[in-house]
Amino acid sequence: MEWREVVENPSLKDLPFKIETNEWGKFMMTPASYAQGKYQSRINGWFERNGEGHRASVECPIQTSRGTRVADVAWAGTAFHKKHGVRELVLPESPELIVEIESPANSFAESEEKKLLYFEAGAAEFWLCNKDGDMRFFNRQGEIVKSEMFPDFPTHIDIDLL
Repeated sequence: MEWREVVENPSLKDLPFKIETNEWGKFMMTPASYAQGKYQSRINGWFERNGEGHRASVECPIQTSRGTRVADVAWAGTAFHKKHGVRELVLPESPELIVEIESPANSFAESEEKKLLYFEAGAAEFWLCNKDGDMRFFNRQGEIVKSEMFPDFPTHIDIDLL
């Protein structure tokens, strides 16, 4: 199934989980948790305050070599936005920075596959937020101590603060 068909299908609009497609166009469903949404919100909020203007998005569909994957949070610079605009249904390449948030539905192997797919599609960095809010940062060479793009990004996100 093409991504446009997924997005425009009225029966799929209010599902309580994320839909992705694999390389054969078949649905893969990832249930989201309340905590996952809170982490998305905190990370996106950090970009709003510190990320050179608000150039981040949540639930960002990206075409990869193995189907459409939906990044929890994606950040793209001005050149990327000029190239792709903001009205794309699915991005034909990855924004510069992708953040995935660990959930009960995502295994370690799935996160590793997504990381490789996003790098292959053009990402410069991949961040992983675990279920406790601890952050790990990666570039194409491997794990790094902190983000090279945003070195002031915290290594822990707290969703328990009011």
